Order: sequence, then structure tokens, then C-alpha cells
Amino acid sequence: MIAPNTEPTLLTIGYEGLDLPGFVKYLTWHKVEVLVDVRELPISRKKGFSKSALTQAMAAHGIGYEHIKALGSPGPIRKQLKVDWDYETFFSAYEDYLNGQTEALDTLTELIEENRRVCLLCFEKAHEECHRSRVANRMERAFDGHLTVEPVKTWV
Repeated sequence: MIAPNTEPTLLTIGYEGLDLPGFVKYLTWHKVEVLVDVRELPISRKKGFSKSALTQAMAAHGIGYEHIKALGSPGPIRKQLKVDWDYETFFSAYEDYLNGQTEALDTLTELIEENRRVCLLCFEKAHEECHRSRVANRMERAFDGHLTVEPVKTWV
């Protein structure tokens, strides 16, 4: 449980351009307690970033790992973005989708309430070009100003 008068922090990170040791370094530097994977499909061609490998790597560093599939961007929405590169339409469609994901958002809320530092994970390096920014915005509103949101800068 969060200590009284301690505002929780929700970080966000994309692993694009990182290797697993560098990624873990960012998480430990930022004192992440739980990594929440918000990819619909937690698989990667990049070594170490699929669900089982991440679960093991996080456990080895004392960081919890949770995958919340329902917070991932659905395939048809992602595929349309690859066709038209229209981020406004992409984010609008994702926000509509997110409106129906009450249970998943409640799960994330509980994780934030139980841990001081939670980090959302997806692939894209740029927070503002990733659906995780919309999840973070939704949480910021849900916590009514009592949640700090920080995109992790991963310049490499």
C-alpha cells in the first residue's frame, strides 16, 4: 500500500533501440516496482522482450511483471496506422476502445494503488507516439491530480 502523503508515480517506457541490460538499467535507476506490459501481444523479435523472458529478467531484479492484454492496441487499429500514418485517427480509435476496458483499467489502478512506482511498457521509444500515453493520461485523470506521470527518456 502507498504510504500516506506519498503520491504514486506512473512511468512509461518504450524498449525501441534498447537491449535488455540497458532497459533494466533504466528501470532500476527509476526505482520501478512493477512493469506493466500494455502490448496486446507480448512478443518481440528483440531478444529478452517477450513475456517469459521479461518475467524472468524482472524477477531477477526484484521488479514485478504484469501483462494487461486488454490495454494493448487492437490489431485492426495498429494495422490502419501502418496504412495511413494518421495518429489522430489512431488515438481516437484507441480512446474509443479504451472506454470499454473498465476491468483492465481497474486492474491497473489497483497496481498503482498498491505500488509507489509502476511503469507501462510498449515498443515505441516516443511516448507521445504510443498508445501507452493514452493509458497514462487516463490514469492521471482517474487519480484526479494525485498521480505523477513521467515518460522515461531513453536516449541511446
